[in-house]
Amino acid sequence: MTYWSDSSALQTSQRFLRLLLVKCLNVIGVSQNFIFSFLVDHEPGISMSQRESKIYPTTDKTGSIMPVPCSSCDKKPAVLRRPKTGHSLCKECFFWAFEEEVHQTIISAELFQKGETVGIGASGGKDSTVLAHVLKVLNERYDYGLNLMLLSVDEGISGYRDDSLETVKRNQQQYDLPLKIVSYEELYGWTMDQIVKKVGLKNNCTFCGVFRRQALDRGAMMLKVDKVCTGHNADDVAETVLMNFLRGDIARLRRCTSIITGSEGAIPRCKPLKYAYEKEIVLYAYFKKLDYFSTECVYSPNAYRGYARAFLKDLESIRTSAIMDVIHSGENLSVKEDVKMPTQGTCTRCGYISSQQLCKACALLEGLNRGLPKLGIGKQYKLHNRLLKKDPLTEEQRKKLGAVTF
Repeated sequence: MTYWSDSSALQTSQRFLRLLLVKCLNVIGVSQNFIFSFLVDHEPGISMSQRESKIYPTTDKTGSIMPVPCSSCDKKPAVLRRPKTGHSLCKECFFWAFEEEVHQTIISAELFQKGETVGIGASGGKDSTVLAHVLKVLNERYDYGLNLMLLSVDEGISGYRDDSLETVKRNQQQYDLPLKIVSYEELYGWTMDQIVKKVGLKNNCTFCGVFRRQALDRGAMMLKVDKVCTGHNADDVAETVLMNFLRGDIARLRRCTSIITGSEGAIPRCKPLKYAYEKEIVLYAYFKKLDYFSTECVYSPNAYRGYARAFLKDLESIRTSAIMDVIHSGENLSVKEDVKMPTQGTCTRCGYISSQQLCKACALLEGLNRGLPKLGIGKQYKLHNRLLKKDPLTEEQRKKLGAVTF
């Protein structure tokens, strides 16, 4: 058995073991809230000893842990290290820095005008809960003069959305904001549980994403809001850039990094959290003790976005600025003038914005109602004239577009 005679060597070993323990917990998937609160992430290009001293408090002559002071106020002990900047901050300084960055995003992009009614897309998750809280705080701090409202979409997913909507209802009471809930069943006559029984788990996210976007717009029209705010964060935007790049979807790739979208016809949408890291949103919600729902959708494990997210996290582990690098690359993307882009129009059936005769939602809904759930998936534009005229499909087409077999 080895006995330590050098106390400094023992302290160094203890710090190293603490570092190793946190990294192991991170790898095996221990709660991010716990790990983030214990100072995660490291700065590239520094030695192990420097990394240890930055992540862990130093010790005094007696071996007691000395807290790291806040790098902003230099008065209170730091409780976290910002993944975005690497600064060690106390709670109050972190809250202020996070809120001020969102404020600067709002001001620089001129997202709002005084007197506007703004609907906040509220799902009960961390992003929308933090968005609602921060917007309410900034609206009062800087006198934006906004009339804020919560807008939720009930997709009809048992054991997931019904529970998260309870969180939204509590948020309504906590923030004293009006709440409007629209449902798929009310708007389309289908719930996601019913749709999944028809289409399976492979393409269900296509239906949900298309229906949710339109449902959010319809709910916004009911509330007569001027703009809709969504909780899309920097990680979400970077993932979308990667997804559109891998799909070769030039049209979406050009607009996916825009902080304001939908201004060409539908109610404009904006992303105040566009430059906020997901990790920092978790930290903000955790230290503010906000009430949010953290369970993943039961139908999303096979979603294409999940693969883009995993790839982005791998990049971030190597290069901490990867998220912002991807976003800035998308923002600075230029497309040749001779590249043909879709022409924006309106759906001949529902009047919603669309580049085709039928919008994606109507095409998907037509397929569900005809018992041909694959009808709206992929590029089935050649069949739109038949759908509009309600002409029957050939037996071969029906077989190709029929129900999924399990």
